[in-house]
Amino acid sequence: MPLPLLDDQRPDWERDGHDWPHRAASRFVEAAGLRWHLQEFGEPTAPGLLLLHGTGAATHSWRGLAPLLAQRFRVVAPDLPGHGFTDPLPARRLSLPGMAEAVGGLIDHLGLLPRLAVGHSAGAAILARMCLDRRIAPDLLVAINGALTPFPGVANILFPSIARVLFLNPITPKLFAWSADRAAVRRLIDGTGSRLDPQGLDLYRRLLTRAGHVSGALGMMANWDLPALSRDLPGLTTRTLLIVGSDDKAIKPEDAFTLRERLPNARVELLRGLGHLAHEEAPDRVAGLILAEAETAQTATP
Repeated sequence: MPLPLLDDQRPDWERDGHDWPHRAASRFVEAAGLRWHLQEFGEPTAPGLLLLHGTGAATHSWRGLAPLLAQRFRVVAPDLPGHGFTDPLPARRLSLPGMAEAVGGLIDHLGLLPRLAVGHSAGAAILARMCLDRRIAPDLLVAINGALTPFPGVANILFPSIARVLFLNPITPKLFAWSADRAAVRRLIDGTGSRLDPQGLDLYRRLLTRAGHVSGALGMMANWDLPALSRDLPGLTTRTLLIVGSDDKAIKPEDAFTLRERLPNARVELLRGLGHLAHEEAPDRVAGLILAEAETAQTATP
């Protein structure tokens, strides 16, 4: 039985983004050789806050959290390269330092000097790399279930290699997109230890049914060098808050406590009953932690 015709285009703003959360906050800009989709919240004169989502997500991931943080900050949340409605990076730039450099070019273009940097999963790794490379100098770095350390044991070798093989096979993203029905997406999200509402599941589904978005996520994972980042982390002097969901099945919660001992200025907040997408499940709880820590770090003072 032949496979149905597959749409391998990237997500389309008019088709897939027609009812995108906070669509009025969206705009497109040209920077660092890419056309970026980003959302901006809060007063332009407020202290800057940079939000970076994780692998396979987009700005919709911040639909609950961003407006809460915008009460105190100018919040800028881009779709990462190859994700959502942002152009992909060329292969030669598709690495953690390359991604960090691209995001650095975007915020330079926007004139954003983030006083607070918040990242989920792989987004936290990009922000840590930017801090280490002195691309940003925030008063506070917040990692929500941050992917900051290598996978344990042999998985550290196998996982990037498998992602690379899948990324290099042009049919893989199409097959994944073809199979990403509602039930499959629910299983994928449930597998992270999180429970999302129907809107959240639908937003992930419409992205994951676009082969271009899937390819962007695979390319990001295939070129992720977490051992190099991990070696450099003891040099991360930025005040760091590690927010951890106790039910996270994607990244072991105990990894954050081990990491805390390696960072010069870090502490952990454990959120019980939440999974890998804790900020989508309970944005009020996560916002409360971030704003309280920001107050302590005096990041809200211009």
